[in-house]
Amino acid sequence: MSAARAGGRAARRAARAAGPVSAAPPGQTGGAYRPLTDAQIGAIHDTALRLLAELGMGECPPVLVEAACARGAEYRGGRLLYPRAMVEDIVAGAATRFVYHGRDPRHDFEIGGERVYFGTGGAAVQTLDLDTGRYRPSTLRDLHDFTRLIDTLPNVSWFTRCCIATDVPDSFDLDVNTAYALVRNTTKPVGTAFTLGAHVAPIVSMFDMALGGAGRFRARPFCKAHISPVVSPMRYGEDAVEVTVACIREGVPINSIIAAQSGATAPATLAGFLAQSLAETLAGLILVSVFAPGYPVIFSNWPLVVDLRTGAFCGGGGESAVMNAASAQISNWLGLPSGVACSMADAKAVDAQMGAEKALSAVTAGLAGANMVYESSGMTASLLGASFEAFVLDDEMLGAVQRTIRGIEVTEETLGFEAIREAVLGEGHFLGHPQTMAAMERDYHWPALADRDPPVTWTEKGGPDAWGRARAAARSILATHRPDYLGAAVDARIRARFPGIR
Repeated sequence: MSAARAGGRAARRAARAAGPVSAAPPGQTGGAYRPLTDAQIGAIHDTALRLLAELGMGECPPVLVEAACARGAEYRGGRLLYPRAMVEDIVAGAATRFVYHGRDPRHDFEIGGERVYFGTGGAAVQTLDLDTGRYRPSTLRDLHDFTRLIDTLPNVSWFTRCCIATDVPDSFDLDVNTAYALVRNTTKPVGTAFTLGAHVAPIVSMFDMALGGAGRFRARPFCKAHISPVVSPMRYGEDAVEVTVACIREGVPINSIIAAQSGATAPATLAGFLAQSLAETLAGLILVSVFAPGYPVIFSNWPLVVDLRTGAFCGGGGESAVMNAASAQISNWLGLPSGVACSMADAKAVDAQMGAEKALSAVTAGLAGANMVYESSGMTASLLGASFEAFVLDDEMLGAVQRTIRGIEVTEETLGFEAIREAVLGEGHFLGHPQTMAAMERDYHWPALADRDPPVTWTEKGGPDAWGRARAAARSILATHRPDYLGAAVDARIRARFPGIR
């Protein structure tokens, strides 16, 4: 037995030398947490359909009115009314699954069902400076650095630009430089926003160049557009409609985001909020579907909360966590690719409040089976800030969340009757047993940054805290990971086409 064990250890050492293997990689299957009963979902859904049929949507551009009325909508009193049968027909014909591509195919994954992936989002105008520990305006250099950083983080499955380069004032130059930062610094799937519809086609031409030729992006669309088509309560945004139509024309997948705020632009009651928000998210899906039935759309119903004591938006808290989980549950009930927003802590510092807020909302959204969990990495200060330290800590936290979602496998092997017999009748412990060694590598998530030292060892090391450890890790990555995924020739062609690139 000892020889067999030695051989097993040697094999495991060789496997470890080849690189770490995650106990729960991205894409675990959620759905175990169900904050709503089916009857409650049905009541919320019925109210949403009633809102669309009887109240409808305001401020509808003529191009949308024409397309929607051709599909069965009614335009009356300046509002576009969507009959129940029309909405149900559009949901039935919507895309239920599609592949979110990376420029490198090893980063591809399928959106749909109850597979859970965590990624970024946000438009932080401030960055927590690595050197000073203070917030300052976000810059284009920050965006490049954030993109390089997430390129190394295994539990962040895609990167949507997390900050706004406040040092690029022109809107076209801002959109172009944002897209350039994404394609230069990562081959993961990415996401961005377009200020105007006219910006979409030129930027898609940049994506074609990055892939090696005209039409390549349409065949492998690695970047999705983040569009907020609805201004709550129950109105369309004209510029967002224009961007939506332009993205459909160019083959850009759409993340259709509804982000109402409780007590301000949506009801303070959780059920009422979910009903209105569902109606608005369905209106976003209808917007896309009347122009392109079955187009790849992420049904991003993002319940947000306002602290009515101050009027400030808050991203942490139990209400936000349970509503986003409920939103994911409703989207999965409809069979639509779901998106929610979690881990957008209100905390400004990398502290206990930040960790509690992020973990609470991430684990509830994951257990509910949200396909795409946005804002789940790096965001601070109620989405006003982004932090390098938070990115690396969140990556570790998300690995633990995926492990939680994975759950417990109960089989003859894992029940381990014979292993228990051997320990009881033999050495009296499980240390060194082949089953123990295999399980520790297969079933346990081992954090790299969390402190598990005894107090005396921690004290001898100077009592480091999480913020300091994360700062050192982020600095190390940024000092050593300097990818250029374009190459000199392609980079030169892109810069010649877009002289505003910095």
